[in-house]
Amino acid sequence: MIIFICLIFMYNSILTTPIGKWLAVGDENGLTQLRKLSENISFEHSEQQNDRFFHPLQQQLNEYFDGKRTAFDWKLRPQGTDFQQKVWAALQTIPYGKLCSYKDIAVAIGHPKAARAVGMANHNNPIPIIIPCHRVIGCNRKLIGYAYGLEMKQQLIDLEQKNISLY
Repeated sequence: MIIFICLIFMYNSILTTPIGKWLAVGDENGLTQLRKLSENISFEHSEQQNDRFFHPLQQQLNEYFDGKRTAFDWKLRPQGTDFQQKVWAALQTIPYGKLCSYKDIAVAIGHPKAARAVGMANHNNPIPIIIPCHRVIGCNRKLIGYAYGLEMKQQLIDLEQKNISLY
């Protein structure tokens, strides 16, 4: 009997953007997390630090913030419930520079009364910016909810609105 053991190593890297430093975590099968690092929390790179692996993602983020990229082509592998996966998949269909409501997403995934649950899935989105939960607003067209604060949500919306005329 031959047994194959396949070890997949998770890599990490700190990526720099105009809105702060972000910890990227993933492997050859996809990005699992993109988390903003707090100003008052330092992160020690581990032996799995692999800045070279994440260099193309850093380039894509640079292009996004420079207004030269409207979509990311990095393989994603967010971890979550089936419901969260449906929400995150729906978020990825929102066009660059466009906004929709939590209810719109709930309807799109076949759960029209689950707008609050959609909001919680957005809050737990492990790959913000790339899975664009910032493009979701309240039915009243007001900004509500964002794991990193409404100011950052507004910055991302403004960035896309400013650049939409270029495309």
